[in-house]
Amino acid sequence: METVSLQKTIEIIAKYDVIVAGAGPAGICAAVAASRMGASVALVERYGVVGGNLSVGHVGPILGAVGKGTMREEIVRLLDVPFNDMIGEVGVAHDMEKAKIRLAQFVDRPNITVYLQTAVAEVIKEGSRITGLILSGKEGLRAITGKVIIDCTGDGDVSALAGAITEKGREDGLMQPCTLEFTIDNVDESRAVVCIGDVDEVKLGDERFLDFCKRRAQEGALPGNLAAVRLHRTVYPGQRQVNTTQANGIDATKTADIFRAETELRGQIDILMDFLRRNLPGYESCQLISSGATVGVRESRRVMGEYTLTEEDVVAGRTFDDVVVHKAEFIVDIHNPAGAGQAEDRIQYCVPYDIPYRCLVPLRVDGLLVAGRCISGTHKAHASYRIMTVCMALGQAAGTAAALCAQDGELPRTLDVRKVQDALASQGVDLFYK
Repeated sequence: METVSLQKTIEIIAKYDVIVAGAGPAGICAAVAASRMGASVALVERYGVVGGNLSVGHVGPILGAVGKGTMREEIVRLLDVPFNDMIGEVGVAHDMEKAKIRLAQFVDRPNITVYLQTAVAEVIKEGSRITGLILSGKEGLRAITGKVIIDCTGDGDVSALAGAITEKGREDGLMQPCTLEFTIDNVDESRAVVCIGDVDEVKLGDERFLDFCKRRAQEGALPGNLAAVRLHRTVYPGQRQVNTTQANGIDATKTADIFRAETELRGQIDILMDFLRRNLPGYESCQLISSGATVGVRESRRVMGEYTLTEEDVVAGRTFDDVVVHKAEFIVDIHNPAGAGQAEDRIQYCVPYDIPYRCLVPLRVDGLLVAGRCISGTHKAHASYRIMTVCMALGQAAGTAAALCAQDGELPRTLDVRKVQDALASQGVDLFYK
């Protein structure tokens, strides 16, 4: 293998209390939570838009539940999504264009510096402690330093660069498939079916809709891995958010796989549009109006931490003394890594469970917190907590903890979690059963 040796002096352009890598649902909440506690914050985002799956990722609805009082409620209000129960699931997809505007306004604060179109190229470490990031942007390579770094990249990129212990996928290494969601309009609401997912028993005539889709796939009307057709309402009548495209065998931490997924998934959109028009009442004249700007990744790296959340924890509704996210709830939603639909014979439901602070504190690397889907958990536990609602609450907890560390000169690993809990409680977050 050929190599090149590069010696270059990189300028440190700014120093912050907290650096957040990734401006998705977890990252924007982490940045704002830290800023509200008085910390100076850098928010680094590889795309030209903040929001991640809430915007360029084109993911909706905002599913899952957590205890009352988290930033999830604030985000839902900000996006004008209708709701009946603030701690329950929101059943319609939001306006992605509105999200691009309003989430930018959400993070536009005097003590937050936002670096858009900026990738993390490398980390800066002193011994076991991460102290900064080397950024690749329009001005080339530049460095920023921080007292605490929060990895909200989803793929655990910062943690991996820093030498943290990571895992990917299930025991055979396979990960949940990637999807590219898209939105259609000109749907006849008086006749058109809605299907929220694999647990939905909605009928098309006398047949369960998902059974109809599976049968039609077996008859050749759809590729076999597209047999689970999920159609969500949006905030606008006559629209549907389509969560059906699927690329199996993808490792989103490998560049070559990402392009393969993009081409495969975008090619599937035409196949699905033809299927909808030919097979579903009310969809005869539907039109494609938008799609995600990037592949939607359900699973990649999980960063191993001081505690690893398990399937048993989420199914049993386990509570923890060091809780920072309370009453997290979603099914163990494992999209089949090797085919359509679910990977398991039966869907595992959860009792509302806690996520402990220790899941946010990586092994082997100091000065680092993790929030979002790449926190410490098993493959099956991850399938529940990867949902955007939970990721927002995790980001808020991480941002709060990071600001406290910066104020007190503490490392995340040695921070008294009661300080985090007290700060979250003062923000109105429900953390304990009373």
